[in-house]
Amino acid sequence: MLRIYQNTYRRTARKAVVYSTKVACCNHSTLCGITSHPRRSQDSGSSGSNGKHGRHEEFLLAGNPARGWQMPPPSRGYGMLVVRILRGALKLRYIVLGGAIGGGVSLSKKYEDWKDGLPDFKWLEDAMPQGERWSQFSRNLIEVGSLVKNAIDVDPKLKQLGEDKLSEWRNWFDSRLDDAIEAADYQGVQIVETKDDLKAKTTVAALGITSDESRKKYEKLQSQVETLQTEIMNVQIKYQKELEKMEKENRELRQQYLILKTNKKTTAKKIKKSLIDMYSEVLDELSGYDTGYTMADHLPRVVVVGDQSSGKTSVLESIAKARIFPRGSGEMMTRAPVKVTLAEGPYHVAQFRDSDREYDLTKESDLQDLRRDVEFRMKASVRGGKTVSNEVIAMTVKGPGLQRMVLVDLPGIISTMTVDMASDTKDSIHQMTKHYMSNPNAIILCIQDGSVDAERSNVTDLVMQCDPLGRRTIFVLTKVDLAEELADPDRIRKILSGKLFPMKALGYYAVVTGRGRKDDSIDAIRQYEEDFFKNSKLFHRRGVIMPHQVTSRNLSLAVSDRFWKMVRETIEQQADAFKATRFNLETEWKNNFPRLRESGRDELFDKAKGEILDEVVTLSQISAKKWDDALNTKLWEKLSNYVFETIYLPAAQSGSQNSFNTMVDIKLRQWAEQALPAKSVEAGWEALQQEFISLMERSKKAQDHDVIFDQLKSAVVDEAIRRHSWEDKAIDMLRVIQLNTLEDRFVHDKQEWDSAVKFLETSVNAKLVQTEETLAQMFGPGQMRRLTHWQYLTQDQQKRRSVKNELDKILKNDTKHLPTLTHDELTTVRKNLQRDSVDVDTDYIRQTWFPVYRKHFLQQALQRAKDCRKAYYLYTQQGAECEISCSDVVLFWRIQQVIKITGNALRQQVINREARRLDKEIKAVLDEFSEDEEKKGYLLTGKRVLLAEELIKVRQIQEKLEEFINSLNQEK
Repeated sequence: MLRIYQNTYRRTARKAVVYSTKVACCNHSTLCGITSHPRRSQDSGSSGSNGKHGRHEEFLLAGNPARGWQMPPPSRGYGMLVVRILRGALKLRYIVLGGAIGGGVSLSKKYEDWKDGLPDFKWLEDAMPQGERWSQFSRNLIEVGSLVKNAIDVDPKLKQLGEDKLSEWRNWFDSRLDDAIEAADYQGVQIVETKDDLKAKTTVAALGITSDESRKKYEKLQSQVETLQTEIMNVQIKYQKELEKMEKENRELRQQYLILKTNKKTTAKKIKKSLIDMYSEVLDELSGYDTGYTMADHLPRVVVVGDQSSGKTSVLESIAKARIFPRGSGEMMTRAPVKVTLAEGPYHVAQFRDSDREYDLTKESDLQDLRRDVEFRMKASVRGGKTVSNEVIAMTVKGPGLQRMVLVDLPGIISTMTVDMASDTKDSIHQMTKHYMSNPNAIILCIQDGSVDAERSNVTDLVMQCDPLGRRTIFVLTKVDLAEELADPDRIRKILSGKLFPMKALGYYAVVTGRGRKDDSIDAIRQYEEDFFKNSKLFHRRGVIMPHQVTSRNLSLAVSDRFWKMVRETIEQQADAFKATRFNLETEWKNNFPRLRESGRDELFDKAKGEILDEVVTLSQISAKKWDDALNTKLWEKLSNYVFETIYLPAAQSGSQNSFNTMVDIKLRQWAEQALPAKSVEAGWEALQQEFISLMERSKKAQDHDVIFDQLKSAVVDEAIRRHSWEDKAIDMLRVIQLNTLEDRFVHDKQEWDSAVKFLETSVNAKLVQTEETLAQMFGPGQMRRLTHWQYLTQDQQKRRSVKNELDKILKNDTKHLPTLTHDELTTVRKNLQRDSVDVDTDYIRQTWFPVYRKHFLQQALQRAKDCRKAYYLYTQQGAECEISCSDVVLFWRIQQVIKITGNALRQQVINREARRLDKEIKAVLDEFSEDEEKKGYLLTGKRVLLAEELIKVRQIQEKLEEFINSLNQEK
């Protein structure tokens, strides 16, 4: 329609211009006296370079009366003016109309492109509620909003108190809210909600707006928070270990850099350790060597025991002059033994044994970090649903005026278990406490809560069982400030004089460990303790308490003095015991392994790791031919059954060559599009696994092979292969290659033809052997074997033989028989057998027919393969119309080509990608195993490893003991 308007406009405009121009020229010639031009006029519609001159001539001729043109009347000029105006209006209209239509088409196209680029939001239809559900959801939201709004509104009664009182209440509420948020952040719980939401929840709870549903949601959220706390703790511990590992590597690299920079031979300066640090290291070595105290770990340490919440942790903090442990109101906080080594130093700092970070105990921020890390380590040590753990958390505290000693804080003894504790918590704590107190040289610091009745104590009976004479027990009565208000002073005097309990002790002490305030510093607690004992009624009565029996300072001095006295008395004896043990172990090693060095478990693991990685390098050096043979063999092993049962036999038994080719093409394409690529990848993965395992097996036959690594190598290889998976994109790549290969149906040369014939014969012979084995089991041994091996036929085998004789007659009469028996044939066989007194049903006959016919068919296929061996040139000339049917050969040639192409692609994938990916998997498994001491102990075991480990450990302990004894003698 637009084109029609444009053409009409052009014709109208052209006529109007010509006519108006003629009129103008006539008027101009009349006024100016212009005569006619002799040149012939050109057509007014002509174009080109002379178009302008042609139009001018026409103008001149138009005004010449000799040519017959008449001057138009003057009124026509006004008409041409109107025509010009109409022409401009029409031109403007068509321009606007064309622009609008074009712009609309462009805008529509842009809109469609923009709409196609938008993401798919159909999932919102499933996620968002529809219909009645949405209406109900909206009503619930409105009700909750009104409820929260009403809860937040201030009670009208409060408004009467005035604006000042209301402002004071709001300020108090905000301050309490800030304190709660800070406390939640301190406990490691990240609460992501606004202050207004928290106010609303707090107000609703205060107003008593509760329900079963809200309670269930709260419990669910609480369990989720606990789960998140555990995950955060595990992640933090993991990253803390990684950070410490990186810091250690950074220091080593920096040291190497400085050595290379100075280009000088530097020797590491031996840092002189303090006496208590050396002793603590000896205890650390012993804790890993003899955890059961069954042999020689009888070195002294101070064991802090007491009932739960009796104040034993507070006593230890008072001795260490820092609040280093997490605190809780009534709940169990100490869940694992904490070994604290106290030493004197210029700065008050703390440090874990397995960490390089120092905590400045004069800074509250470092104290909070230390308490949080202690809590994290305790929770991380508890596994398997337990409540307490036997893993020791070792730390060192140094500071001015600290008494040198080693203390072990144990979980508090409980008499009743709560529902959130494991069932064996009470027994575990009892066993752990007895375990530490059974050391004959351990100093038992028995903590008794003075604010409760003495008869309710559980710890005194345990202490009395382990130290009945009280030769290494120091009794400490805590919370004496509360006891003074509740108990009779004479009763306290009996306790501190050892006359109330049947338990005996070296000394009795009374201490005050705080005023019940969590934010009190150690200095404030000690000052409160001194002021209390100065003003206490216990001192005003004669003979109640002696001055040296009070304050944490006197207790610390007494415990340290007893500790070092016992160390000096027992250390020589312990060193002699380890010398004898070392001599016995070295003698046993020389007698059993005279030509081997004492290699520990870590050293053996590193050696095995190197051998495994060397085998992975050897995997990439296997020749291409060997890979091809292994992959082709594995591929045919995976594919042969499908080729015979699903493709070849059904097609070959179809009866005609055309149907054979059609069925083969259809089934091959379906196979290549669906199952063949995945089966090929599976075959490649198994070939890679088989080659790697064979390399590991061949390494066992080497002369320098060490059988001690076999179990570890097998575990590493099995785990790496279990994790390794073939790349997903390999399946798509193989599918394209296999489809293109199967499209080729023409054998290219005589060599490939002969190879395909041989492949067919080999495959058919393999199937024929399997069929004959099935027939042998079905029909029993032959006559010769029965005579020579004294074997007999069973009744079923005799029946089978009778049926086989009848079936052989059918195949002899019709060598090209179809794979199934007709109803008439089945009836004939049954009647013939009944004539011989053999009664069988049709299913029995069909079961016997299947292997008999398969053997017959495979024998015919072998014969066809022999006939086709020399028929290549006849095949090339006649093709599908060849007199000798060789479609079997062509099929197996196509299968053979697919196997070759697939094997080549898999080989390249193995060499270029999979071998390196397997190498990464093995390295990852080795790194994980190296961090798992339990797994290393399980995989590297035997008399040789255990004896070497024990000998190395005893040697290290004895050397550290000798170093400590020398330093101790020098200090004397």
